[in-house]
Amino acid sequence: MLRAKIHRATVTGASLDYEGSLTVSADLAAEVGLFEFEKILVGNITNGERFETYVILGEAGKGEIILNGATAHLGRPGDRLVIMSFAAFTSEEAATHRPRTIVLGDKNQIVSRILV
Repeated sequence: MLRAKIHRATVTGASLDYEGSLTVSADLAAEVGLFEFEKILVGNITNGERFETYVILGEAGKGEIILNGATAHLGRPGDRLVIMSFAAFTSEEAATHRPRTIVLGDKNQIVSRILV
């Protein structure tokens, strides 16, 4: 099930010369409960690409969303992303689970928190 989602994150940079991952500003990751090195699914709203990678925490308050390594080929600064994390739940847990979701504005500031 969907556990956490950052919706409409704007890519702020891309670094081909890195082993891989997606840098996410630490404060944004904490807001939805993403952990460093956690596996994520990323959808690029701008170009339709989807890819799996893992989270690297960037400096809090900077609004960083950086494509690293091979993922840098799948987008560019200014692209909008949906960053998702999933987890397994028992049927009892699933019945009451609600994902932690934030929607970001143009400078990767939180514009809303969504409880489904």
